[in-house]
Amino acid sequence: MRSLQSTLFALLVASSTAYADTTLNLTSGVTPISHDVYELHMTIFWICVVIGLLVFGVMFYSIINHRKSKGAKPAEFHTHPWLEITWTIVPAIILVLMAIPATKVLFNMNNTEKEEINIKITGYQWKWRYEYLEDGITFFSNLSTPQDQLHNLAPKGKYYLREVDHPVVVPIHKKIRLLITSNDVNHAWWVPDFAVKQDAIAGFINEAWVKIDKPGIYRGQCAELCGINHAFMPIVVIATTEQGYKDWVAKQKGEATQGDTEALRAWTMKELMDNGEKVYSRVCAACHQPGGVGLPPTFPALKGSQIATGPITDHVNIVFNGKTGTAMQAFKSQLSDVELASIITYERNAFGNSTGTLVQPIAIKALRDGKSMEEALATKPGAMPAAAAKAAAPASDAPSADATPAAAAETQAATVQPVGALVKTATSTTTHEIPATTEGAASGGVTTITTTTTIHHAPAALQKAVEPAKAEPVSTDKLTSDLKSAMERGEKVYTSTCAVCHQPTGTGMPPVFPALKGSQIATGPLEAHIDRVLNGKVGTAMMAFKDQLNDQDLADVITYERNAWGNNTGTMVSLDQIKAARQKPSTP
Repeated sequence: MRSLQSTLFALLVASSTAYADTTLNLTSGVTPISHDVYELHMTIFWICVVIGLLVFGVMFYSIINHRKSKGAKPAEFHTHPWLEITWTIVPAIILVLMAIPATKVLFNMNNTEKEEINIKITGYQWKWRYEYLEDGITFFSNLSTPQDQLHNLAPKGKYYLREVDHPVVVPIHKKIRLLITSNDVNHAWWVPDFAVKQDAIAGFINEAWVKIDKPGIYRGQCAELCGINHAFMPIVVIATTEQGYKDWVAKQKGEATQGDTEALRAWTMKELMDNGEKVYSRVCAACHQPGGVGLPPTFPALKGSQIATGPITDHVNIVFNGKTGTAMQAFKSQLSDVELASIITYERNAFGNSTGTLVQPIAIKALRDGKSMEEALATKPGAMPAAAAKAAAPASDAPSADATPAAAAETQAATVQPVGALVKTATSTTTHEIPATTEGAASGGVTTITTTTTIHHAPAALQKAVEPAKAEPVSTDKLTSDLKSAMERGEKVYTSTCAVCHQPTGTGMPPVFPALKGSQIATGPLEAHIDRVLNGKVGTAMMAFKDQLNDQDLADVITYERNAWGNNTGTMVSLDQIKAARQKPSTP
C-alpha cells in the first residue's frame, strides 16, 4: 500500500511541470496577473493533493486493517472533545493559510493605478466597441467568420468563431486599464491568457488591467449568456511593440480622415452594392440572414419587406436610429457614413428588392450633422465641399493634430472669421482685435475679459485660458496662446480622470453620470462648478477631486469642461480661484 501511494505521489510531482501545456489546466498566461493566478492555482492544487492523500490514506488504512474479517471491534464512544476541536481548528488554519496568497492576488488584480493607456470596452448584442480614450480612436469589433462556414456550406477555418474584423491592438510592457460596461444586456469580457474575466453591465463600469509580456495574438470571447448570438462575440487582441502600436494609431487616424473625405464624393451603385454586401455580411446577416429572409418574428425579413421597398425616409430612419421595443438597434454611432449609405443601398436592391434606390454617403453625413431627413436626402455630392462640410459639422475645438498644414489652414479659413471684439479689465478698458468663432460672428456677440480671471464669450475654436496683465493691454497672441494651452492640458486631465464616467464627448451616462454638455453645472455659475469638482456631491457618484488633482489640473479641467462640446462659456479658471475655493466650506 505504501509503495502504491509513493508511486502515485511521484507521478503527480513529475507531471506538474507539464500541466501548463495541457488543456486540462489553467494557462500560465502572458501578464503579471495571469502568472499570479496560475501560481496561486497550483499552490492550492498541491495543498488539496496533500489533504486528499492524508484523508484517503487514513481512510483506506482503517478499512483494510480494522475490518471485521480480521476480528476488529469498533470503539464505542459518543463524544471526543479533543478530536472535535482538532478537526475544527486544523481546517480553519489551512483556510487562513490559503486565504493569505489569494488576498494578495485579488488586491493586485484590482490595482488599476499608474495606468499608461485607458481603453473603454462596451458590450453590444452581439459585438464589442473599443474606445482608446487618450488617442481618440473608436471602432466596433464584429465576428468575421464567413457566413458559409456558419451554415456548414464551407469547411470550418482554423479560428472558426474566434476571428474578428477589427482586433484590439495594444503595446507590450505597458499597463493598460480596461473600463468595461454594456450598452444593453449583461456581457463578460474574457481573455484566458490575460486572466481577465470581467462582467459588462449597463450603467456600471468595471475595471481590470493588463500588462502583456510578449507580442502575439490572444483570443477570448463573451463569457455571459447574452442572447441568441452569444457564441458570436469573439475577442482578438494583438500585442505588438511600442513602435508597432504607434504606427497602428497613426494608421487608424489616417483612415478616419480618409473616411471623412470618402463620404463627400459621389459613389456609384456598384461601389455601394459591393461595399454594402460586405457590411451586411459582417453586421446584419447574423440576424436578418444572408438571404434577407430573417428569423421572424424577432428578426423580420428584409426580402420584399415594407421597410426595404417602401419610402426611403423610413428605411434610413430605422437603420440610423433603430426601433424602440425591438431587437433593431441604432447604427448611427456604430457605422460610418459610407457604411450606412452602402448597407441601405444594398438592402433596397438585394434579395430581389431591386428598387433602384441609391443613397449617397454625403446624405447620411448631412443627416448626422443635424439636417432634416428630407434636406439630408436631397443633399448631393459636390454641394458640400470638404471645407464647408467641416464648417457645417459640430465644431471640434481645434484642427486635428494629424491634419496637414494645408488642411488645417483650409479648416481654419472655413470655420473662423476675424471680427472686432471689445476686451475689458477691472482696472481699465482696452480694445483688442481677436478672432471670433463662426457662432460668435453669427450671433454678433463680443468677447469680454476681466482681471477676475473669468473670460466671457471666448472664441470656441481657439478654446484658450487667459490671465491678462492688471494694467497692461493684453495681446491677441497672448490670449490665444494661453487659452489653447489650458484647453490642451484640461483635455488630457479630463480624458484620464473624467471621461470614463462623463464620456469623451461630455454626454455622460444618465442618470448615474449626468451629461456635462450643456449642463447647468458646466454652463452656470463658476463657483458652483469649482465647488462640485473640488468637493464632490454627497449621495451621488460624483467624488471629491481636491485631494486627487493639483491646483493646475483642477483649473485646467474646469476650464475645459466649460468650453468644450459647444458649452463655450469662455470661462477662465485661475490657480488663485482654486486656492481660494479650497479654503471655503463645501456646499452640501
